[in-house]
Amino acid sequence: MGSGESQRDESTGPTALAQEGPCPVPPEQRPLREYEQLLASWFFAWPAGPSARLPRILATAWLIALPLCLLVASGSVSLRRDVPRLVAAAAVAALLPPLLLLLRQWLGWTYVRGRLQAHTVEYEESGWYDGMVWEKPVAWRQQDLLVARHQVGPVLARIVRGIAVTASLLLAGTALCQAL
Repeated sequence: MGSGESQRDESTGPTALAQEGPCPVPPEQRPLREYEQLLASWFFAWPAGPSARLPRILATAWLIALPLCLLVASGSVSLRRDVPRLVAAAAVAALLPPLLLLLRQWLGWTYVRGRLQAHTVEYEESGWYDGMVWEKPVAWRQQDLLVARHQVGPVLARIVRGIAVTASLLLAGTALCQAL
């Protein structure tokens, strides 16, 4: 068995190719490992899955928030007498949880993209805030850039589209509430 075959046998994931060799960075702090952890997490995997999954989850979050927003909006005396404005105000307010979910998604994926695109890796050896910096080898940088562009980039684009649609609905709903 040649050395190429043994490398293929040992590879268990996308990081196997570029994560070989001596590296002082703890495995859980390596950018590709952080990317894999994001993909494996329940919350951050939403935009990375099938394209219909994220809108369905956001619509579910909106529907869950809607009754609570209706209850809060019904506390207003002026809205209680005007049912269309009450429903519109509650529907607009219920857009805030999906927007906050998208913003949290965006923050997590942007952080990982930044780590993947960086030429160096900042890490802590002992967890006692002893920050160290290690320069990535060229092979690591190339693979990290490919993952950042072709894996993380489309996920971030999907999140940004979701933020834009939600913010547009929020603004249009606010204008509708003012018009009513």
